[in-house]
Amino acid sequence: MQNKTFSIFYLPIFLFFSIFIHSADKYYPGSSWELVSAESQGIETKNVETLIDIAFTDNSTLGVVVIKNGKIIGEKYAPGYDSDSHGTSWSMAKSYYAALIGISIDRGEIGTLDDKVLNYLEYFNDERSEITIRDLLDMSSGLDFPSHEHEKMFFQDDHLAYAKKVGVEKEAGIKFEYNNVNSMLLGDILYQATGKKADILFEERILEPLEITDYKLWKDEKGNVMTYCCVDMSARDYSKFGLLFARNGIWNDEQIISKNFVDETFQVVWDTTTERFTRFNRGYSLHWWVSAYEDDFKIFNTSGKFGQYTFVDRENDIIVTRITKYNQQDSGDVQKWGPMSYLKWAGVDNAIKVGRRLIENGVIESGTNVITPFTDKEGESKEFYPRYGDFIAAIQNLSCNCYLEDISN
Repeated sequence: MQNKTFSIFYLPIFLFFSIFIHSADKYYPGSSWELVSAESQGIETKNVETLIDIAFTDNSTLGVVVIKNGKIIGEKYAPGYDSDSHGTSWSMAKSYYAALIGISIDRGEIGTLDDKVLNYLEYFNDERSEITIRDLLDMSSGLDFPSHEHEKMFFQDDHLAYAKKVGVEKEAGIKFEYNNVNSMLLGDILYQATGKKADILFEERILEPLEITDYKLWKDEKGNVMTYCCVDMSARDYSKFGLLFARNGIWNDEQIISKNFVDETFQVVWDTTTERFTRFNRGYSLHWWVSAYEDDFKIFNTSGKFGQYTFVDRENDIIVTRITKYNQQDSGDVQKWGPMSYLKWAGVDNAIKVGRRLIENGVIESGTNVITPFTDKEGESKEFYPRYGDFIAAIQNLSCNCYLEDISN
């Protein structure tokens, strides 16, 4: 009887230390990464090669990094680029700043995801008063949704002023609409809840613990953090953010983001979304995309406008990042439109085309006359989108080792 009591009493302690030891045994990269063979991590090299080959069927690819158990098992860069080369995230950044909302909830600075935005932003004291933080993160706020998805905001000198003026189009929570204003408002919520701007919070609460030191966090001309886009860093550093979520928000035994928030993020809220760039069916949850959700295979990913992705297979501890070619700038991290300010109210596609033409012809100089994240035609994905489903299948093949001979054809 005494032995039985002893066993029951110490069982919770045993389980706690088992979990702790399991977490402590996991490898986390620091300022450098460990590069190992795929076979050493139980994965066939040909499956890694197939995955990378699919990405490089598109000439826009800057680099691909494949990670298993926190270690790099495959990596390739286009000529002229290497592991230190920056890409720009475009909308991958939405997932990063959404994580700060989770951290603020963990710290008691924000109540819950179901708090009304009005609790933090007094200018929501109008027809927007019923919108919740969850509605913003799930892209179902019901805010006015034009065909350009408020990408015109990118060409303003004050992005937050633009976002503040956007009214209601429909009831919140009833429809998925990929609206950049939802994400821009996160920065203001964070500022009102913490007294710090989102870039400072991102540095202090995520980048520093992950030992990411080489980056840009873009702001508009008025100093507002562009929380809907535009974080510059390397493919390896983007992968660290994916690894943080794959590891339940833990980094080197520090709980950066609560497991509860990661669990809530990695579910399906919208199982079918409107087509964006690829016809491959994807879902959405809390500023993450869902590219696979089967009993034995789930892929969540960040996603950027021109084909930038970090894919997370949480159950198999696999991370895959693919970024596109980008002209890294040394001119700061604050937008300056200069002579291109006249494009402010032009259509988005026209603004991009005209801007590229002016830069290509030397009329304006990117990084001097105009300072902004900029992806030219060379970095804009085309062939990758029709192969998106193949790429997801290739990630699945990493964990199951069920190699398909014709997948790279």
